[in-house]
Amino acid sequence: MVMMSVLLSFIFPASASLVIRGMSVISLVSVGNAFLSEIRGKHMNYSKFWNANSTEKMQMKLSSKVGMLLSYTPAFLVCLASFWIFPHEGFRSTLLQSALTLHFFKRLFEVLFIHKYSGGMALDTTITISLNYFISTSLMIYDQNLTQGLPEPPINLVYPGIVLFVVGISGNLYHHYLLSKLRGKGEKEYKIPRGGCFELVICPHYLFEIIGFLGVSFISQTFYPFSFTLGSTIYLMGRSYATRKWYLSKFEDFPKHVKAVIPFVF
Repeated sequence: MVMMSVLLSFIFPASASLVIRGMSVISLVSVGNAFLSEIRGKHMNYSKFWNANSTEKMQMKLSSKVGMLLSYTPAFLVCLASFWIFPHEGFRSTLLQSALTLHFFKRLFEVLFIHKYSGGMALDTTITISLNYFISTSLMIYDQNLTQGLPEPPINLVYPGIVLFVVGISGNLYHHYLLSKLRGKGEKEYKIPRGGCFELVICPHYLFEIIGFLGVSFISQTFYPFSFTLGSTIYLMGRSYATRKWYLSKFEDFPKHVKAVIPFVF
């Protein structure tokens, strides 16, 4: 009872929607399985791990740019459509829609103008990521819509959420920019990232992505975004662990003090 009372101080009452409740559970279970898969070496097939499971089955390969565009565009379109489907629902809802729109716009901008690619992307991975973001983004916006008419949580986290979101999206963009500068024109080989928070963790872009989604959760203060953020954090910890392990296997001079995603800890 005490735990529930504390929780209700920070979030709206749990949605009565069976869709929201069911998808929250499904999301957590699926990302838990994805975390274990990454730890065990069965990776999502993109970036440096795009062909990690190529011995298991024939895979259709897309270019990384096309794969990433297909991964993010449906969620971005959902965000844009939400302003027409759920117009004028108040400051919090508009802020959530705007944050999600900006998040996926930034991703598309990076795909088109910042990222440099060396591998490909498996079609099944593209479909999985695209569906995940499309469904999760739709549910976050829908869950917010269900709060219309409900009393606000006693503790307002909107403004801390804005700060976290801005820090997260800015840090993620900056470290993607640093990654893009590792290779000269025509180069495709991997190098040890340097600068910024790469001096502390090998995946600072994941760290700032987690911070950004925590900001989205604070802005929303509904159950599903917190569930999605928890699931994303679990998965990205597994992915970053696998990434650090990969760098250790490829580079003898990889600095051992550099952690996976949480400075000094993990």
